[in-house]
Amino acid sequence: MQSDWTGRMNSVIDYVEEHLSQDIEEEDISRIIACPFSLFHNSFTQITGISFAEYIRRRRLTLAAYDLQNTDEKIIDIALKYGYQSPDSFRVAFKRLHGLSPSDVRTSSVTLTFYCRLHFELNIKGVEKMNYTILEKELFKVIGIRRTTPYGGGTWAVVKSDGSNEKINELYGRFFDLGLCFGFGPDGSNDYMCGLEWDGTDAAGFDTYEYPKAVWLRFEAKGSIMEQTLGNVWYRINNEFLPQSKYQKSGLPTIEKYISWDEGADSCYVEILIPVSVKKN
Repeated sequence: MQSDWTGRMNSVIDYVEEHLSQDIEEEDISRIIACPFSLFHNSFTQITGISFAEYIRRRRLTLAAYDLQNTDEKIIDIALKYGYQSPDSFRVAFKRLHGLSPSDVRTSSVTLTFYCRLHFELNIKGVEKMNYTILEKELFKVIGIRRTTPYGGGTWAVVKSDGSNEKINELYGRFFDLGLCFGFGPDGSNDYMCGLEWDGTDAAGFDTYEYPKAVWLRFEAKGSIMEQTLGNVWYRINNEFLPQSKYQKSGLPTIEKYISWDEGADSCYVEILIPVSVKKN
């Protein structure tokens, strides 16, 4: 029997499939998944590696290719059917995914790209334990650089290239060691902050964020960078731990605390800190 969480995720996918030629409403998604859309979207992106909007785009263009090959519908009608308001926007999106224009599909034998619908399953191996710690943290502040970049964690590239990492070290004797994830945009962009805990009053031109008193879960990611240790721990948190536990993300930004990150030695030690609330029955 599926967990309630995987059942709801699959119900969202059912809803998407039924509305690929209609509007897909965030309010409907929130109702099905029983949480705010922003929380669903962040979890979806972390689990699948693509944004929810990108998944919908791929499915719509997959079905559009089928319609072009197997019906006599006009290209403009197919474009409108799948949410494109002009032939040009449809042509650009279609070519980006399939590598050829919609008209090419009808004039020759072509190779197209197919994206299947998603299906969520819960697979847990009992021998693979997950250690976690429950923390109660008082109000605290973070100072750093907050940016929205085209990909997850892209703010690290900013602070390593613009001198801000060195500046913060000069001011406080420490480099940035916290990564705050505020969420992902529909296009997969990431609102992210590189920072460190701070109890000062003068931000010296840096961005700041204040966490309220909250309950947190702490996990550890120790191992090889090349083997995607950090990503694998996040995957297990979202796919195994949270669906089965009594906790859910509260909506505050999650934190990655970088104890060590040595690409030369292919070694990392990162604490994952997640603000949580208790699920309502």
